[in-house]
Amino acid sequence: MQIALNTAWRKQGMIAAAVSIVGFYVFLAGRLFVASEYGDKPELASLQRAVRLDPRNADFRNHVGRYYALVTRDPAAAIEPYRAAVQLNPHAARYWFDLASAYQVLGDVSNQTWALEHAIEADPTTPDVAWEAANFYLVQGQNEKALREFRVVLDNEPTLARLAIQFCWRIEPDVNGLLRDVVPRRAVAYTEFLHLLMSKEDTQATEKIWAALIASSQSFDLHEVYDYILYLFKHQDADEARLVWQQAAPRFGLSGYLPTRNNLIVNGDFSLDVLDGGFDWQYDKQQSVGLTLDPSDFHSGTRSLLIAFDGPGVTDAGIRQFIAVQPDTTYEFSAFYKNGEMEGAGGPHIVIQDVYSQAVLYDSDELKEAGFWKSLGGEFTTADDCKLLVLHIKRVPEGSPIRGKLWVDDFRLVAKRQ
Repeated sequence: MQIALNTAWRKQGMIAAAVSIVGFYVFLAGRLFVASEYGDKPELASLQRAVRLDPRNADFRNHVGRYYALVTRDPAAAIEPYRAAVQLNPHAARYWFDLASAYQVLGDVSNQTWALEHAIEADPTTPDVAWEAANFYLVQGQNEKALREFRVVLDNEPTLARLAIQFCWRIEPDVNGLLRDVVPRRAVAYTEFLHLLMSKEDTQATEKIWAALIASSQSFDLHEVYDYILYLFKHQDADEARLVWQQAAPRFGLSGYLPTRNNLIVNGDFSLDVLDGGFDWQYDKQQSVGLTLDPSDFHSGTRSLLIAFDGPGVTDAGIRQFIAVQPDTTYEFSAFYKNGEMEGAGGPHIVIQDVYSQAVLYDSDELKEAGFWKSLGGEFTTADDCKLLVLHIKRVPEGSPIRGKLWVDDFRLVAKRQ
């Protein structure tokens, strides 16, 4: 249908209507713009003017409430604008939280709970909302609800996992119950739980957390494995440490670092990179000692370990490996070494000790005067309570000056066949 504009008054009427409509929209836009300008100012009069100019804006209502609550310290006066904000927009959790906070200051627990539950309903999966709710329920002694919200935090916010786990343990110090009902199947939750139980030295509980972690498909950092194995070493649980390494190594593509029946020493020919953790070689920087993987000189394979001594104060080369063994078992040990221009009283020794009793099971002769690759070795029998050995290179006598280079290679340890 077409409207005929063939008369002057019709044209003028249409122009007037168009101008009116445009003017109306300009008026509304200007009003909202002015309201926004007032709403950005921190003075109460400006905020109230913004509300009058744009009464359907929930933000402006909430800003007025926050002014009363935070500036004038009058939570009672904040209730009305806060409630107006949630009525205008009941889907904004932060409005409900502000309202709950005002009720909290007033000591109105019933209305505080009502507002808080609306906040959770408005945004049930946001960790900030869950964190505030969990802490509220914790203060109120509503532990079941607090644990429910802490689970939301653990499921969605890794940076709060450590604190959330600590709160959960404080509420319910039961590893089985928390694993079943609260802790989600996420690596960050499991590892933080593991750290907490390690700090409490609850080894039996840590084993349950590790089992849950390794059974999950979640990825986690290899250093978590290293730290847990060292913890188990410290607590004399060599069997569990060995199991942890057997489970973790394939998961990280480290099956080549597993001990075998043919050699309990991992990476004995230094053909693999040194992990500095687990059951591979570990090292600490020592004064006047340098450690290098040397591809230019080796007994077999592709490289050896070069240890350079240069100065006083040397007690240990700083390289060691932990080895899980069986009690009351005879073992055969062998290795190869070579040195160049070694000077100083005494020399380095390869030593194998029981980690816990410190009993020396093997102590080589001085590794000196060998300008070519030379073998060493011997047999020893573990005590009836021995499960973990440490192999390292010590200096005898300790502390005296020493200078020179020592290459070692092809370490091997096997149980002697009966």
